[in-house]
Amino acid sequence: MSIEGTVVSLPVPKPLRLADAALFLDLDGTLAPIAARPQDVRPDPRRTRLVERLGRRLEGRLAVISGRTLEDVDRILEGAVTCVAAVHGLVRREPDGSVRQGQPHPALPLAAARFAEFVSRDSGLLMEAKGLSVALHYRLARSHGEAARQCAQAIATETGLTLQHGDMVEELRAPGPDKGDSIRRFLDEAPFAGAHPVFLGDDATDEDGFAAMRDLGGTGILVGPQRDTAARFRLAGVDEALAWLEACA
Repeated sequence: MSIEGTVVSLPVPKPLRLADAALFLDLDGTLAPIAARPQDVRPDPRRTRLVERLGRRLEGRLAVISGRTLEDVDRILEGAVTCVAAVHGLVRREPDGSVRQGQPHPALPLAAARFAEFVSRDSGLLMEAKGLSVALHYRLARSHGEAARQCAQAIATETGLTLQHGDMVEELRAPGPDKGDSIRRFLDEAPFAGAHPVFLGDDATDEDGFAAMRDLGGTGILVGPQRDTAARFRLAGVDEALAWLEACA
């Protein structure tokens, strides 16, 4: 949140009333520390027990909203969460376990080839193919950040792919639902319908979710350093987010 260009310090949220809440959680940077490489994030017993407990207390009104693939979300959370919006909302697993997803964009192979050419510049660069998107990570080669942004923007302009800016990552994805859209769709159906939505996220990719909270009268909670955001509350980092969730559970 900002007022005339000044970032406003956000308060810590009070514990949730789980009886009337629906909880939507980002994964990387919110439930799990961000790793240098996406594959380095591993399952954690504390995290798995927490989301299992929250799911029971919320009677199923729990969903993970992540840029990860569905397979990666299940790997990291050990299959503990049924409702998942993966690849920023392009893949969605429903409360009954069924999976819906969009169609791959025909320009994705071209984007992957361009990113593969780009990562050959430095061993610290990494390309991640997600089926409906392709991501270029530069956390281990930050000097290439501006060039990575320019490369991704040029491909998006040429192909019509949606460009998603993230934390040390540029991602090109098929046009379609974003995190905010995914939350809205979950709230249209049981068991989420009628509940007060709460969304925790850390990255620029989570701003669509925070905007949905603002529009729906819900609660947006930023995890991480203070910045300009549509969220109303803030927790300082992953450890604080996990502790807050444990207190709620």
